[in-house]
Amino acid sequence: MWPSMTIDNTCIVSNMDSMLENLAKTEFISVCVQNPKRHKKDGWHSHVDYEIILNTNSMCFRKKASRVRRRYSEFVWLRHCLEQNAIIIEVPKLPPWNPFFNLRNPQQVSQRMKGLQEFLESALHTPLLLSDSRLHLFLQSDLSIAKMERCAIGKSRYTVAEAIQRCGGDCVSRLEDKASFDSDYESSFSSSGLGLSVDSTSLRSPLPFLGSPGSCTCHSVTHKAAE
Repeated sequence: MWPSMTIDNTCIVSNMDSMLENLAKTEFISVCVQNPKRHKKDGWHSHVDYEIILNTNSMCFRKKASRVRRRYSEFVWLRHCLEQNAIIIEVPKLPPWNPFFNLRNPQQVSQRMKGLQEFLESALHTPLLLSDSRLHLFLQSDLSIAKMERCAIGKSRYTVAEAIQRCGGDCVSRLEDKASFDSDYESSFSSSGLGLSVDSTSLRSPLPFLGSPGSCTCHSVTHKAAE
């Protein structure tokens, strides 16, 4: 007969906690908002968008490196979506809308860019918000607002994962013109309701960031994750 074996449950739980703690220390999410560009539609209308660079080794993301461009009004839409999907928690704030915002003023553009990065860092540090598929589409797809909304509720010909994978590193083409959906002079946004959640594995402990909030605006991230 085989000798009897006793399992120490306390030891198993302790080892699992240690493994999860070590995993959290080695995982990171780095997001950087930089490289503002002014786009002139005609003699009277123009807007500025920003490059969002994301690097991560987190299992919450299907793509470990991505680069997209988004404008302020798209950030406003994203926050509105997150606010609906996270009723029990406070959603990070965006830099306030300035009716006198001047696209030609470098200081105003830089301050807004820093605020946008801090907003994303706070959102990515909140597991409940990180589980919203619209956040992932915003950060890692080339879709317009209308297409992100349809994709998140399963009314598009492609899944969230497919939309993210089809977006090239340089995002050379847009799948739909966004100009008719938004402007830097924000208005209220309609919502499609709660977004489809990413895998439940996304609901984990907050992950460390590379660099402090706002520190990598217009620069590459070089800081190591804090333990």
